[in-house]
Amino acid sequence: MVGLLSLILQALDRRKSNLLLVAQASLPESQFQAFRKIVLNEFGKSGLQAELEELFKRNNKER
Repeated sequence: MVGLLSLILQALDRRKSNLLLVAQASLPESQFQAFRKIVLNEFGKSGLQAELEELFKRNNKER
């Protein structure tokens, strides 16, 4: 299961990068920095990534 989690996180990272590139090209610097912070908080190590890791841990304990 850890391999699957790694693949999911890699796919998520690619999409975060693409989203941030579009935002950087489209937004003024101050707005981009705020947007970047929100995206990374929601989808990064303290957001969705942490939730996914916890779900995988719980799923492995139940087996």
